[in-house]
Amino acid sequence: MTDILSELKARDLVALSTDEEALSQALDAGPLNFYIGFDPTAPSLHMGNLVQLLFARRLQQAGHNPFALVGGATGLIGDPRMSGERTLNEREVVEGWVERIRSQIERFLDFDGPHAAQVVNNLDWTGDLSAIDFLRDIGKHFSVNRMLAKETVSARLNSEHGISFTEFSYQILQAHDFLQLHRRHGVVLQHGGSDQWGNLTAGTDLVRRVERVSAHAVATPLMTKADGTKFGKTESGTVWLDPELTSPYAFSQFWLNADDRDVVKYLKVFSLRPLAEIEQIAADFAEAPHKRLAQRVLAEDATTLVHGEQQTRQAFAAAEALFGSGTLAELQPATLDAATRELPTAEVPASEVSAGFPVVDAFAAAGIVKSKSEARRAAKDGGAYVNNVKVAGEDQVLTTADVLDAGEAGVVLLRRGKKRLGAVRVIG
Repeated sequence: MTDILSELKARDLVALSTDEEALSQALDAGPLNFYIGFDPTAPSLHMGNLVQLLFARRLQQAGHNPFALVGGATGLIGDPRMSGERTLNEREVVEGWVERIRSQIERFLDFDGPHAAQVVNNLDWTGDLSAIDFLRDIGKHFSVNRMLAKETVSARLNSEHGISFTEFSYQILQAHDFLQLHRRHGVVLQHGGSDQWGNLTAGTDLVRRVERVSAHAVATPLMTKADGTKFGKTESGTVWLDPELTSPYAFSQFWLNADDRDVVKYLKVFSLRPLAEIEQIAADFAEAPHKRLAQRVLAEDATTLVHGEQQTRQAFAAAEALFGSGTLAELQPATLDAATRELPTAEVPASEVSAGFPVVDAFAAAGIVKSKSEARRAAKDGGAYVNNVKVAGEDQVLTTADVLDAGEAGVVLLRRGKKRLGAVRVIG
């Protein structure tokens, strides 16, 4: 057992908590049973969920027992959002997402040993619950006045969207989950994001009212970016944990591009390295930020946690190869495909490449240069590269010999100078 609460606070992972002194004593007396819930409102978990997965992993490593709840019931409704009502997904879709998310969770927690994790589904205790029983046994413990005061509910009521009774009832369902997990498994702690604080405390209040025992809640701060953009988002959209939705290459690039002002904060949350080691990395980074040591460590650690060592090595090899420091031919086709999909790309029919497609046309079509005349100047000045080989002259053409295997398609990598990349995707 370790002083895990102090560790979590030192990593800036505690924004809110119920009775911190009592929680600290309960953690010190452990092992303690705790849970974190994930609703299947999408086919994959995302970066915000990763904060909670690693929070749970740290608690487990400190000697506590995790229960990961996948909301087969609450996922049919969806937690209220500030922006308006969710679109309700079909039951079959939600069931499929439950299984996908269950398999993702299993990569982050230990399911063997004295503190083995368990995955549970709230549909098991909600599916057969009648409306009458729900209202009589659970609903009677909730004050509508307090429910209306919850931040999201209040905001929605004051908006043009309003809020349906379905989403208004969500906090009761989540509180019921805590009660059921306490009864079935002795769970006494729930954690989640600070935007969930109203739902977290609804659960602790219900356990206290019904079971006459203390229960605890901890909320992590919402991750932010120094430049004001939303954390976990890129120009291409949400950063998912599923490699089919966000490739390991794109995932690693998200971290490698972290703002200098954010990177140490992210290391505390998304790396399992000891704090003392992170402090040393931060000190080295402060002395030479241009080397981007902290970003590289962060990208290696986070990508390895989510995608494993082999995929992380391939992602880094792809980045080096794309910028001329590695060998493109050694990349796996899937990795090359994923990496080049992140670049400005022109699609060119295979027949035109076979006939010889002008390099200057390729550079202009991919958007690496503004015009063919600029492409000609780059080729003439020695600043244009095809597959990391300097273009010999402005009359050079792409041929089938230049096409690299990228799985279902062939690609040709283009580069202007040191950093401006693009690609040609050969179709047909």
